[in-house]
Amino acid sequence: MAESQATGAAGRSHVSHVRVRYAETDQMGVAYYANYLVWFEVARTDWLRAAGLSYRELEAGGLSLPVIEAHCEYKAPAHYDDELVVKTTGKLLSPARVEFAYEITRPSDATINALGRTVHAAVDANGRPCRLPDYVRELLE
Repeated sequence: MAESQATGAAGRSHVSHVRVRYAETDQMGVAYYANYLVWFEVARTDWLRAAGLSYRELEAGGLSLPVIEAHCEYKAPAHYDDELVVKTTGKLLSPARVEFAYEITRPSDATINALGRTVHAAVDANGRPCRLPDYVRELLE
C-alpha cells in the first residue's frame, strides 16, 4: 500500500497511506492536531523501511535519531475515515543531522491537509551526539 522512489539530490521520497480512525478525531469528527505528528512518525519509519533499514536495526547498531525540532502547518482539516497520503522526503542537513519533510494530502479531492518537517540528531547508545554512519548518510545525499 506504500511506494517509494529515489528523487536524486533532493533525497529519497516515500509515500505512505493512513486512514483517520475514530479515536483520532474530536467530537466534530475532525482529526485532532497532534495526530499529524503521529502520522509523520508512521511515514518516517515507512521511509526508513523502504530504504532498506528499520529503526529497530538502527537502535540495535547503537544509533538513535531523536526529534529535536518539529513543525506542522495545517492547511485543511482531515475527517474521520478519510484516507490520507503522506509523502515523506529525507535529506541530510549535516554529518549528524537529518531532516524529513512531509506533505499530507487527501487524494479523494486533491486537498493538501498539512505540510511539516522534523529534524533529528544522531546520538549513540550513551545519548551523545555522533556522526551518522556512512550507510545512513548515503541514503540521504
